[in-house]
Amino acid sequence: MTAISAARPTGAHRGRRAANRRSGPPEDAPRWERPALAAVLAVATVLYSWGMGNAALHPFYGAAIRSMTGGWRAFFFGGLDTSGSISIDKLPGAFWPDAASVWLFGPHTWAAALPQVVEGVLTVWLLHRIVRAWAGPFAALIAALTLTLTPVVVVLNRATIPDTALTLLLVAAAGALQKAVRTERLLPLITCGIWIGLAFQAKMLQAWLVLPVFAAVYQIAAPGTPLKRALRFLLGGAVALAVSCFWVLIAWATPAADRPYLDGTSDNNPFALVFGYNGLSRFSSDSTAFGAVAGTANSRTTGNTGWNMLINDTVGPQVSWFLPLAVLAAVLGVVWRTGQPRTDMQRAGFLLWGGWLAVHALVFSASNGNHAYYMAVIAPALAALTGGGLTLFRSEYESAYKPEAEPEHEPEAEPEYKPEHEPAPWSPYMSAHEAEPWSAQVSTRESKDGSKEGAKDRSGGRRHMALPAAIVLTVVWALVLDWPTRFVSWLLPIAVMLALCGVVGLWSRGPRTSPRKVQGALAAGIAATLVVPAGWAVSSLDPVYAGASTAPIAGPVGNAYYAGVRAHHPPRRIGLDRPSARDIALLDYLTTHRHGEKYLLATQTAYGAEPLLRAKSEPILVMGGFTGNTPFPTARQLGSLVTTHQVRYALLTTQRPATSTTTWVKSHCTRIPPTAYGSRTGGSFTLYDCNRS
Repeated sequence: MTAISAARPTGAHRGRRAANRRSGPPEDAPRWERPALAAVLAVATVLYSWGMGNAALHPFYGAAIRSMTGGWRAFFFGGLDTSGSISIDKLPGAFWPDAASVWLFGPHTWAAALPQVVEGVLTVWLLHRIVRAWAGPFAALIAALTLTLTPVVVVLNRATIPDTALTLLLVAAAGALQKAVRTERLLPLITCGIWIGLAFQAKMLQAWLVLPVFAAVYQIAAPGTPLKRALRFLLGGAVALAVSCFWVLIAWATPAADRPYLDGTSDNNPFALVFGYNGLSRFSSDSTAFGAVAGTANSRTTGNTGWNMLINDTVGPQVSWFLPLAVLAAVLGVVWRTGQPRTDMQRAGFLLWGGWLAVHALVFSASNGNHAYYMAVIAPALAALTGGGLTLFRSEYESAYKPEAEPEHEPEAEPEYKPEHEPAPWSPYMSAHEAEPWSAQVSTRESKDGSKEGAKDRSGGRRHMALPAAIVLTVVWALVLDWPTRFVSWLLPIAVMLALCGVVGLWSRGPRTSPRKVQGALAAGIAATLVVPAGWAVSSLDPVYAGASTAPIAGPVGNAYYAGVRAHHPPRRIGLDRPSARDIALLDYLTTHRHGEKYLLATQTAYGAEPLLRAKSEPILVMGGFTGNTPFPTARQLGSLVTTHQVRYALLTTQRPATSTTTWVKSHCTRIPPTAYGSRTGGSFTLYDCNRS
């Protein structure tokens, strides 16, 4: 009895061993997996880093990135200039890696863009790991490849915009939640909350959009009692809230004199920056909601909203190539798993990524307007659903043609102990002693009289037709998205021919068809779905088809493309430490005539300060912030700064509305002719000397 007890693990040990098996990847990795993943990551690296020295540096964010290297105050609070007189109109978290890179490597455009490349490649790698743990190596490879070749992902990872960091951190949060659901451990749920909190530092309230989906998936699929699941998720939510608000609380507690004025706010309140200017005002008709300053045409985009937002002529080619397949996969993945245990991980995965897609689509469609690059955050969900859906359809297809076999008669074995709330097997590619793949699970159904059912019945009716139908649907949808521009029309015949080869090969399968021919047909079908979006993605390597630095999008769409067509040249790319001749002349004049003033000059809004800040790390007083409507400094404060010899020169522009401070400058300062600083004409800018001595 003692020997038997020693040889047989206890129930607790069996439970831990099962949980450990569920928490790791399949033990038997196919030979092709590592080379294939390496190839995908190599493609992602090349696409995202090609021409990095001329990356799409956002003018406003680029100026802040260089300024944030000037000191801890500007770095931590996101100061627009090195003195940190006023902040950027976002939380600075997404720009900390960029500023650190510029501080380390110097003021080069490629140094500012390097973190985005790293974040993009990490997102592809991380999504591969997460999908592999959910649906196996085949699904993981398809998901990674789909994400890599999504046009908006390629063009955004070649720019300096916060959405790359947001996407990476939310994907990491999804992976932590998946592990928490699978293992019944608390630490992954805490980690999930941390990732969401860090994503909040990148793009504020948008990071919280996944919380309702995560809560629903955890309550539906996680082991344990309902009360235990609810309490655990509340704890994870509290962690997410604490990490989300740490910068806001620090800024709120710091005296106003010891930090920059917070751009976008009428009362210098960090909560107004997050919940007003970057929150309610984007969904309300009141642009000054919750302490926000009024937006302008330069700070608020319009369009790309409403129910057809994801499929319009601009957004559709950026991200929606696999939208029909993803929706089909999400629906069938849930419906076909009906009747499985509550903790079924396959169904939980479809709920997770399908919910991610649905919530973002709903919120974006209800907002006042969206840049097309905002949609990059739904690309991981589309990619995961594409990989998981094709794997599910492939499993049903294989089960329909699996040869029947007589059941083997084996002696009955003592049933293995299972914990009370142990989740169902989670991966279709576990090793044999862990779980059966999806195809094995669906192919062993028996009829009521005990005989094996036919192929169609074993696969659940005509489920095996879902795989070729999904390929046809995706290729047809690619034709629809490309049709308005016919941008890569030369690729359309290739996609159609590959689809025909794949679908005919799959539909004509017979008992004597070799597995290699079936695999070839499947590969041709998958290649057909990727050809057209890959063409759009690669096109963004040409600056003509990469959009503007402020709104990067791929292909012949958007205002920047049409403006370039009219001007017969692509949009001009700006960079760090690349001042124009006019900027050099102005900087030389200001530096020569500077006599101990704190600020090199004051500018009307960030528009005039941006090129100077990107060229040289100097304190510049940006009046009115990004929009020009931020009430800093007031006319009285500006007068005090002039009186105390902290600022002498002011640069005004006709491209922005007049304010009380610009009125004060015009009435108290002397206009300087452009020829004084080596320029024939000042263009839209006018330089004033406010020296009263």
